[in-house]
Amino acid sequence: MNPSNRKALVFGGTSGIGLAVSLRLAAHGARVVAISRNPERARDELPSEVTLETCDTRNAEDVEAVFKTHAPVDLLVNTATGGVRASGPFAEMDMDAFKGSFDKLWGYANTVRFGLPHMSEDASIVLITGAPAKRSLTGQVALGSVGGAIQAFVLRIAREIAPKRINVVSPGLIDTPMFGPDPELRKKALQPAVDQFLIKRLGTPDEVAEAVEFLILNEYATGTTIDVDGGWLLS
Repeated sequence: MNPSNRKALVFGGTSGIGLAVSLRLAAHGARVVAISRNPERARDELPSEVTLETCDTRNAEDVEAVFKTHAPVDLLVNTATGGVRASGPFAEMDMDAFKGSFDKLWGYANTVRFGLPHMSEDASIVLITGAPAKRSLTGQVALGSVGGAIQAFVLRIAREIAPKRINVVSPGLIDTPMFGPDPELRKKALQPAVDQFLIKRLGTPDEVAEAVEFLILNEYATGTTIDVDGGWLLS
């Protein structure tokens, strides 16, 4: 698929991995709409031709309105986290927090469900999970459960929506503002975890965006997951 002049909606597209995806697609000549709850924060980081849109993926009506406004859509990428995610031992976990962790899944389901009627026949969808979906570290029961559910969702829906394609990118620890606004502090805080992996540094948002780009460009890939995790699964 050539993204040039294709309409691309990137949810979570104004920060971290989503921002890197928006920049890559814009460089390919796609007509990018970068969507988040606070899109103006990226105004200075995105080219002027990128459209900014406000939306909370947990709100189905708002998601549907975005697709109706920008239809027809060729590329859908969702990197939005959905909100606060629970961590820590499950036996001590606040169950409302555990339930809230699944807002990411509901947000992804909303964008796929309400996006499909407005997407072109050869459209490509890419969702983001995370390495805990396959191998959770201590305290990552919620993260792993949500990620596993998203990957299962993609495997089941790929057959239903063909020839439209849907795939997953599963990152490891990535250097994004999700872990705090100060780059040096978050690197210091995450280094003990990174030291467990084969590649002993944080990944970059652009390294994950490169995998998203591959899944968009490669028309023979659907229902698959690409791991970009620095050897997390092998450690």
